[in-house]
Amino acid sequence: MGKEITVYTEVLGELGKVWNAWTSPEHIVHWNFAADSWHAPAAVNDLRVGGKFSYRMEAKDGSMGFDFSGVYSEVIEHELIAYTMDDGRTARITFEALGDSTVVTEVFEPETMNAHELQQAGWQMILDNFKRHAESL
Repeated sequence: MGKEITVYTEVLGELGKVWNAWTSPEHIVHWNFAADSWHAPAAVNDLRVGGKFSYRMEAKDGSMGFDFSGVYSEVIEHELIAYTMDDGRTARITFEALGDSTVVTEVFEPETMNAHELQQAGWQMILDNFKRHAESL
């Protein structure tokens, strides 16, 4: 499927708060989309090895939408989340405390339909939304 893609951000906030904003469905719906014309109306997250997640992403005008979903393969609280998406690709998210901030790094296998640059930009935009949401808490 090609070389893995990495995106990251540094969030001003302690690790526990950042982890909670990443993993709690009540927070996921506020940040899990790439553009302001989209939203995440629903999120389900069973954060445990073998647990499933499903995040609904939709255009606000209702013109399109999809479920981003998969199964967790590794979960180490406040450190690591690894999962396999429904299409078989994998991703790993690490959380690293740096004083009063937390670095969140995602490494994922790209899909084959879109250019790597487009995928990296889209995932980075979602991560930027996450940063804004987590820092507003």
